[in-house]
Amino acid sequence: MRLDLLHKLKQKLSREADLSKIWTFYMDHFADRAEFIDLGEPVRNAFLETVVPQICQQMFGTNISIARFLIIYIAEYKFFHGPLDVEGRPGGVIYFEEAKIGMLAVSANFPPTDAVKYSRFSESLKIPVPNSYDYN
Repeated sequence: MRLDLLHKLKQKLSREADLSKIWTFYMDHFADRAEFIDLGEPVRNAFLETVVPQICQQMFGTNISIARFLIIYIAEYKFFHGPLDVEGRPGGVIYFEEAKIGMLAVSANFPPTDAVKYSRFSESLKIPVPNSYDYN
């Protein structure tokens, strides 16, 4: 397994317009490889645990339940990935911590078909609004 391809995945995630190409690259090179999964540790991540349900709600137009959301973190690459289940639809998420960019892919139908819904997302920094006493 070539972990240097994570750099290429990050580039694709930042630049590629066709989200299916990004997800296919991830699936082909990383997702189902036990040695890749074993590199990381299960973690909690407040950002992903907040944004993924919001995106799923936008994708499917209703409140949905997410089950079996397992976030795995590979510290050396500052990379999060993991599977999830959106009301019976399999899906997955990837997220690069330093670049603050990620992607969600979820089967469009239940039972699952080849149709997939994709969403690219980013984390924006919240800059505090200065008050009248802030001069620096």
